[in-house]
Amino acid sequence: MAAPDHIAVERSADAGPAGDLPSPAGSGTIRRRARRRAEDRIKNGSLRARFRRDWQLLLMTVPAIGLLLLFHYVPLLGNVIAFQDYSPYVGVKDSPWVGMSNFQWLMFDESFWDATLNTLSITTFQLIFYFPLPILLAILLDSVVRPRLRLFIQGIVYMPHFFSWVLVVTLFQQMFGGAGLLAQILRDHGFAGVDIMTNPDTFILLVTAETVWKDAGWGTIIFLAALAAINPHLYEAAAVDGASRWRRLWHITLPGLRPVFVLLLILRLGDALNVGFEQFFLQRDAVGRDAAEVLDTFMYWRTLLTGEWSYGAAAGLVKGVAGLILILIANKVAHRFGEQGIYKRS
Repeated sequence: MAAPDHIAVERSADAGPAGDLPSPAGSGTIRRRARRRAEDRIKNGSLRARFRRDWQLLLMTVPAIGLLLLFHYVPLLGNVIAFQDYSPYVGVKDSPWVGMSNFQWLMFDESFWDATLNTLSITTFQLIFYFPLPILLAILLDSVVRPRLRLFIQGIVYMPHFFSWVLVVTLFQQMFGGAGLLAQILRDHGFAGVDIMTNPDTFILLVTAETVWKDAGWGTIIFLAALAAINPHLYEAAAVDGASRWRRLWHITLPGLRPVFVLLLILRLGDALNVGFEQFFLQRDAVGRDAAEVLDTFMYWRTLLTGEWSYGAAAGLVKGVAGLILILIANKVAHRFGEQGIYKRS
């Protein structure tokens, strides 16, 4: 009995060269298509199931997303004034377009490059002498056995983070200024007094010390959380095998902190051109513009005080683009070393 025509056609389509065996290529294609359709159904079904399960949590994120869009993404539209001769009296719509003129002036402005060099110097110095300190402090805090003592120490090292920079600078002035405690002690013992607060040669050490005192303790929070996520059985197994405290630190603790360290390092490199405003603004007059001028204070003096709005917007746009490039480069380097970075490789 002959087979129906449509069955014969399908059989001939999947038949091999001999006509009686199925073609490996044809069957493989059919299996791949079926597998792809099954994966799509699972993926879509899983997405819908997760949405039905977590829609309350997603609804709670709507205000945060709205604030992020309103205060971070909508203001990006204002960067258009970097390509205009902007005047607040005529508005964005009627301000004349000047193209890349503001950026050309910026590239030939020596004060801009001086501020950039100061910013990069301070960032590099703090990456070497400040960035590792929260890790060391977190390891020391994690080694404290008594919980009450640990909480007491954490409260002490967290507290300076909530002090304003005005209070921090005032405190350092009372300690290291010309009439401060250190200068008085030196004079009482027959030495000449020192005024570290007005010395431009030691300004980079001064601002780093202020940053360490204010934020090193606060920076330990994320590393303490990473330490808490390390399986304690690893330490027990290493101790049973005879590993010393330093061996456990080197082979268990530091590898457990490495992903967090790489992530924060990438974010810090992306923020390399942003070292802060208030700390340097408060001390600029004491040590001089050559030592304390950074990009944030440069944009303040050249924009708000002189009315060169487009020039300041161009400087800010250059700083933002440079930060984005640094993040992408650092993340690519992290991928090369086997780390996830701030986003996964495609």
